[in-house]
Amino acid sequence: MGGRVLCKMLVAALFMLFSAQNALVSCALSSELQEQINAINEQGPYIGLVIPNSFELDPLLSNSDYIASGYVLDVSGRRFRFGAIGDKPVILVMTGLSMINAGITTQLLLSLFNIEGVVHYGIAGNANEQLHIGDVAISHYWGHLGLWSWQRYGLGPENELPLEPNGDYTRKYGHLKFADYTSNVTADSSYDNLLNNIFYQPEEIFPIDGTPEQRQHAFWVQVDTTYYNTASRLKNMKLEKCLNSTKCLSHTPKLKFVSKGASASIYLDNAAYRGFIREQFEVTQVDMESASVALICRQQNVPFIVIRALSNLPGGSSEDSNEADTFAPLAATNSVKVVVEFVKLLPSSLSSSKIKRSPM
Repeated sequence: MGGRVLCKMLVAALFMLFSAQNALVSCALSSELQEQINAINEQGPYIGLVIPNSFELDPLLSNSDYIASGYVLDVSGRRFRFGAIGDKPVILVMTGLSMINAGITTQLLLSLFNIEGVVHYGIAGNANEQLHIGDVAISHYWGHLGLWSWQRYGLGPENELPLEPNGDYTRKYGHLKFADYTSNVTADSSYDNLLNNIFYQPEEIFPIDGTPEQRQHAFWVQVDTTYYNTASRLKNMKLEKCLNSTKCLSHTPKLKFVSKGASASIYLDNAAYRGFIREQFEVTQVDMESASVALICRQQNVPFIVIRALSNLPGGSSEDSNEADTFAPLAATNSVKVVVEFVKLLPSSLSSSKIKRSPM
């Protein structure tokens, strides 16, 4: 077979693979699976519930306000569960840990199904000492703190970063100087180390309503204003303070509306770094997934909100701190309570009888 013919066949195959709405997955779907997805989408649009782990998923599956259709669909290693909360049809999907898992899963959800909005929920570490374990926080903005330009030793904030003139990197969002956190030296020491500085960077995004290959940048991604305002109607709702009859928090958890949350594929349990990002970025929740969901929804122009309950104070320093193993179940339960009430507030054009039956 000639090279030119082979090239044409390859181009045609790639075109088919990345065409239309299901750009990432269409050619990987069998005709039977595509028919199932088409039937499911006829009963939408849905709210997509994106959930990091099973211990955050399970409280929703057992919640009396969640009506399971009894139908699931497995695609590309992800399981999509179908049901309803109140009269609102929902699709549940678990991502697994990390930014990349959350991004892949969210993109699959939006590429495959008729989704009108995304609710991401779970637990998070707390960088804001004014809040407490068990509180549920809803941030106005989310940012990814895991994209860095790591500066050469000997250079400082006044020195231009490599490729900065091209718009690839910036010093706009601040930096971390590792030597500022050196321990076991005298107070007046000028001790430095070779790690030098990292500068935080915005993500490159390519919005679906933009021009392909013309990048935009996003550091802070704002949650949907309508969703945020809807959630504010729940500010006085009652949350759980006890794991069981013998294990309770010393305070009653509350729903709080805060400025910013931040994510990176790092489990944070360090008080110094917690304090730094709190001071530098005014963040409250810290987790491993939410900013990825936010960035995908921004790129796809889909409304979203993030609802995260606080399970620990990274690095400790309070009586209830650093107890994620103990209080993660309580935090997960409280996040689900808020999610359920939030979804019930959303308008729906579908009848409950249509939602309750299996999509197939």
